[in-house]
Amino acid sequence: MCGFVGYIDADIPAADSCIRKMADTIAHRGPDQDDYFITDGAALGFRRLSIIDLENGSQPIENEDGSLVLVFNGEIYNFQSLRAELIEKGHVFKTHTDSEVLLHGYEEYGKDLLNLLRGMYAFVIYDKIANKLFGARDIFGIKPFYYYFRDGAFLFGNEIKSFLPHPAFVRELNRERIPEYLSFEYIPNRETLFKNVYKLLGGECFTYENGEMHIERYFDFKYDIDDSKTIEEWADVISDTFRKSTAAHKISDVEVGCFLSSGVDSSYTVHELNKLQKLKTFSIGYAEQSEQKYSELACAQEFAAVEGVENYSIQITADDFFDSFPAVQYHMDEPLPNPSAVPLYHLAKNAARFVKVVLSGEGADELFGGYNYYKEPLDYEKYMKVPQGIRTTLSVVASKMPNFHGKRFLVRGRYPMEKRYIRNNYVFDWKERDKYLSAPIPSQDPAVFTKPHFDKVKDLDDVTKMQFADLNTWLLYDILQKADKMSMASSLELRVPFLDREMLKVALAIPAKHRVHRDKTKVALRLAASRELPEKTAEMRKLGFPTPLNDWLRQDKYYNMVREKFESEAAASIFNTKEILRLLDDHKNGTAKNMKKIWSIYSFLVWYDEFFIKR
Repeated sequence: MCGFVGYIDADIPAADSCIRKMADTIAHRGPDQDDYFITDGAALGFRRLSIIDLENGSQPIENEDGSLVLVFNGEIYNFQSLRAELIEKGHVFKTHTDSEVLLHGYEEYGKDLLNLLRGMYAFVIYDKIANKLFGARDIFGIKPFYYYFRDGAFLFGNEIKSFLPHPAFVRELNRERIPEYLSFEYIPNRETLFKNVYKLLGGECFTYENGEMHIERYFDFKYDIDDSKTIEEWADVISDTFRKSTAAHKISDVEVGCFLSSGVDSSYTVHELNKLQKLKTFSIGYAEQSEQKYSELACAQEFAAVEGVENYSIQITADDFFDSFPAVQYHMDEPLPNPSAVPLYHLAKNAARFVKVVLSGEGADELFGGYNYYKEPLDYEKYMKVPQGIRTTLSVVASKMPNFHGKRFLVRGRYPMEKRYIRNNYVFDWKERDKYLSAPIPSQDPAVFTKPHFDKVKDLDDVTKMQFADLNTWLLYDILQKADKMSMASSLELRVPFLDREMLKVALAIPAKHRVHRDKTKVALRLAASRELPEKTAEMRKLGFPTPLNDWLRQDKYYNMVREKFESEAAASIFNTKEILRLLDDHKNGTAKNMKKIWSIYSFLVWYDEFFIKR
């Protein structure tokens, strides 16, 4: 696990100094070593966290004749078999690293190499002779890749902050995308909140040559439902595939640990890894007794004792949460108001004291149907047969009535799945966004960004449609973003064995009836886990790093901390101060539940402070 930076077609005096400064900004991704490649018109920088081939794994790395140079962040879990095939074809290896497999594999197969890779990766290969770049991001988007393209300069790297020292980089807020941020909590396409900075999406590769960027998709999620198996047979397949995936994700020349919450995903991961090695696990909770209802710590510690693994737990306070928040937003590169990022930041920091690599349970929910809102289509199944006109009338009437049990069901019942989709249950809806901005920003209905995903699977069931949309949005832009950035902030490699090519093949074939029931999520996965884990653990409902933030924002200390940001000059330049303060006061007074809206604005302002005021 490492970090890389680079640029091409940028006439920079003192290029050596420039690329080193860029790499220094991401030293947290690779504190063990740094190295560089510099030539006329191009430079590559690398920061290494030594995991495989500790002595010889430095980058940038060149092929036999020196015509190609590689920088790579990630892990290729099938590199040993690929290496053997390439040696048979005549390639000569200098190291035993997985990174060199990418270099020789590209020589042999070109971009078709990407279809052979099992792993997480972002990489760039520079062709010296053609002055051309080729790069790619893994199929899920586990590892990040950003690029800056303006006035003949092309910059790239794992983190946006690495662009700041480059003299060609113009730091400018992408104000036009703020409405999308307010609705989604992220920018739901390849743009970012820095103007002219973009992200390569999961499953994409690119070529940059002669000042032109060409991007193509080499992988798409495609469901191929297999109705021939019973749920017991699917549980068998999941068990066998996950056991093999965990073993593949263990490959390392350093110790591998595991995150452990109370949920089935991390517990199943711990159980499988524990079969292979003596294991350290890491858990987190909240220190205040009144906040134990939000904590998964007791259940995690109980499972660790049953499993017989070492457990290193910490508890954080509200002060810890708020004090670390600027660092969280800085490391995130873009504002991300998911409160779970903060405990994850502290969890990773603690784990990094003991190990360099951890396995985690991310991705199981999106693949196997773990979110509770996936049950919603089953609740609406019969109601959607009611004529549209009647459903619309009931929706309009219900929306004007005081709150009552079933109101939300009726209000949402007029809409098709694309509109009801929970990720469209926006923090700020389309009609209210301008109210909270200092000046209106022209924008589109947020559904414009998610509709293409639904269109691709329009013939499939509604549960599958929701999962497909999440694989292409929520997983990519939120879950994996915070997993990478919060772990690498502490120089910790985080691996995700559920997000594996072989696991994906299984998940995309399981019928919806074996993924979600009205009273249960991840049905087939839980059945597989129940054969190995205590029933209490296998059936544990999803919590997902809950935080007491809703309560904290009503306490004077933290209310005043947020209010100070809301009253700042920076806030006034972007937001309507009067309206955002009303959100805060109504929440504190208990007349409204505005936590998500408050935290989205506060996160943006803290991020803005880090990148546009402090630096």
